[in-house]
Formats: sequence, C-alpha cells, structure tokens
Amino acid sequence: MKNIIQMKTLVLGASTNKERYSYKAIHNLVDKSHQVVAIGSKKGMAFDIPIETDKIDFHAIDTVTIYLNPKAQEEYYDYILSLKPRRVIFNPGTENPTFFKLLEANNIQYEVACTLVLLATNQY
Repeated sequence: MKNIIQMKTLVLGASTNKERYSYKAIHNLVDKSHQVVAIGSKKGMAFDIPIETDKIDFHAIDTVTIYLNPKAQEEYYDYILSLKPRRVIFNPGTENPTFFKLLEANNIQYEVACTLVLLATNQY
C-alpha cells in the first residue's frame, strides 16, 4: 500500500452558512478526502470541520483558498506568508494584485481560480 502524504487546505473566510461558497468548498474538499482547516469571522462547524477565529499556526498547509474581499485579506498577509503554503487560490471576487506581489516576493504560487471548479474537474 502506498504511503500518501496528506496536504492540508486552509479555507480562509469559512462560513457555517450552507449557501456560501466557502462552505461548499469545505464540503467538496472533505468529500474528495482532503484534510481541511478553516478560519472565519465566527466560530462554528462547516461540514464537521471546526471554524476557528484565531490565526492558528497550522502545520503543513499546502493550499490556502481565500473567500475574503481584498480589504479583509490585509490582516492575513503576514499570517499566510508565515504558513509558507505552496499556493494560494483567489476565488472569484477575491483577486488582490497587492497580495499577488507579496506572494511572488515570497516564492509562493497563486492562482485566480474557483476551488469548486478545480475540484469538480480534478485539477485541484
């Protein structure tokens, strides 16, 4: 049996509202056996994943997928850089050229894409 290393995804801007795209992303990530951690403005649960409100020092974050508008992202710049993720996904409406430059300067890949579409098309 192959030893598969599980890489974690941090959903930033997570919500307990089942209609929100961040909730749907958590659901689809879990459904496809990805490890998921979540940070949102309110504590709660999203598809059995606890939503934290603090900037927790999560280890082995491969991907940060963002569901926050560019202004709301500002307080997370240093935090995300400190996690040293392999990539950051900017979902529709979250595009942030200022943050793109910071990520580039820190050798972190980013893409403007929809996490739900990437998962649905096996490109995640």
